[in-house]
Amino acid sequence: MKIYVRMLKWVKSYWKVLTIGLLSSLLFVMFNSASVWLTASFVNVIFPQKYQEVVQEQDSKDTIQEKSNLNTRIKNYTNKILIKDNPYESLKMLCIIIILTFIMKNIFFYLKSISFGYVQLKLIMNIRNQLYEHLHKLSLSYFHRKKGGELMSIVLNDVGVMRRAFTVSFDKLIVEPINILTFTALMFIISWQLALLAFIILPVTMFMISKIGQSIRRKSVRTSKKIAGITAILNETISGIRVVKAFAMEAFEKRRFFNETMNYFRLTFKRRRLRAISTPVSESFSVVVGVILLWIGGSQVLSGSGIEAEDFIRFIILLFAILTPIRSLNMVNVDLQEGIASAQRVFSILDEKPDITEKPNAIQLTSFDSIVRYQNVGFQYNEHDGDVLKNIDLELKKGEIVAIVGHSGAGKSTLVDLLPRFYDIQSGSISIDGVDVRDVSLASLRLLMGIVTQQTILFNDTIFNNIAYGMSDADPELVITAAKAANAHEFIEEFPDKYETVIGDQGSRLSGGQAQRIAIARALLKNPPILILDEATSSLDTESELKVQSAIDRLMKDRTVFVIAHRLTTIQSANKIIVMDKGNIVEQGTHQELLDKAGIYRYLYDIQFNNINGTVESYKS
Repeated sequence: MKIYVRMLKWVKSYWKVLTIGLLSSLLFVMFNSASVWLTASFVNVIFPQKYQEVVQEQDSKDTIQEKSNLNTRIKNYTNKILIKDNPYESLKMLCIIIILTFIMKNIFFYLKSISFGYVQLKLIMNIRNQLYEHLHKLSLSYFHRKKGGELMSIVLNDVGVMRRAFTVSFDKLIVEPINILTFTALMFIISWQLALLAFIILPVTMFMISKIGQSIRRKSVRTSKKIAGITAILNETISGIRVVKAFAMEAFEKRRFFNETMNYFRLTFKRRRLRAISTPVSESFSVVVGVILLWIGGSQVLSGSGIEAEDFIRFIILLFAILTPIRSLNMVNVDLQEGIASAQRVFSILDEKPDITEKPNAIQLTSFDSIVRYQNVGFQYNEHDGDVLKNIDLELKKGEIVAIVGHSGAGKSTLVDLLPRFYDIQSGSISIDGVDVRDVSLASLRLLMGIVTQQTILFNDTIFNNIAYGMSDADPELVITAAKAANAHEFIEEFPDKYETVIGDQGSRLSGGQAQRIAIARALLKNPPILILDEATSSLDTESELKVQSAIDRLMKDRTVFVIAHRLTTIQSANKIIVMDKGNIVEQGTHQELLDKAGIYRYLYDIQFNNINGTVESYKS
């Protein structure tokens, strides 16, 4: 109930449209009931004997006073409108009123549907937008914990299921109860004895249907989880298709996917069978109820000891009319349970608090003037894994280049990820020009930096838009200049659409070297004072590396640069090289100074140049 109330809180801002929908619903029910009532009035008009009786009854004030119950008064009022000088005029009037009633009924049905539909679809759009916006607020650590496919499933599938729950709320939960109450009232007005008998038998039908609905609900919850698993596998396969093909794992991945879809099929088919049996069960019981009442009521009509033929026909029409909203309401619980299960998954994201937050009065940094400083920095991803960085002290002056080397897992990437606050440190401080980065707004902090990583991130858009990413009004000349500086202009011009070429998902139409040069052009266009290069050339062939390295050299000029590199030949000119091991800075100095120390750096250098004899022993000692 708490989750459902929370879902309905989104509705508040649409109260005007909902009011129109509610009023339209009430008027729809009114004309719907009138159409049912009028349908039975044809008996008075079509059958001549009955027509004469009604005319005589209309002329007899004594009869009206004698039969002063509510049913009679409503019938008399109806007959005053319908009964004219002759049966043909009465039939004409009946046809006109029925047409007008159905027209009005459908007009208000349309207004009801449009009003509620607008709110439903607008709500779903806003929920998706809110969910997507919140995902951008969450820290990188959250995305490391969650599967991308699961998040996609929640944003697309679960929000879609919530739409059905809102449909139930705004439509069936409002209209159907009013329909049921109105039809029930009319049935009791016509004959309380028959109505009471009907409502003694009907609960048996509803109990059977509700048991089916409970089973459907359980399977629906499990089904929503299964579709998330299918989405996750699909996302992993598409994003890692190169690896799948390289290892000839197509058959394995197909089996994995087919197993998930088979499990999903079994669940959905069981749910479909239960939904399918629900209608025959309810129809069968409804017919039994109808036949019982038909026998009892029909016997009374024939014997002349009970209700009149007109009333009996009207009662039977109302009885069968009331079954539709009752069946509809029975499925409401299923739809609501599915929606609530999906809402729980949506709220699990919305309730997630970002690890990285801004202070209320965060400082806006507009420039970098002097120094970046790490002071006694300690960091761990979580308390179970222990410290990733320990007691890090590092200074980098404006215009300097610091290179970071070390074994895999030494903490190199983590060290540079702390500067733009992708993660927050547990101890110590990191400052830019003496200002702690935790006191700076995230946007202004990250605008000072350009980042080029080994894993190039490009979007399924044009080359121009990928280079100009984040700059909606980028000057085309500046984009071309950046591409030339990144050694990308030449291959871009070879495409038929040149800068308007769409590069495909994750830049699939480009080679690794081409994609990397697009990323470098993007960083050049941004023109940041601080640059982070995280193994930007390690995955490239020799020719691509030379072109990319040439572009990087231009990118690094007159900037403050952090360089993480395995290939030591690319960092020999750095102002400072720091060597990391197990989260500590164990060596630092220039290239020649570190070679002379014969420590870890010398060991790594000799390995790359196939000269490890004796060096390993000196490293161990």
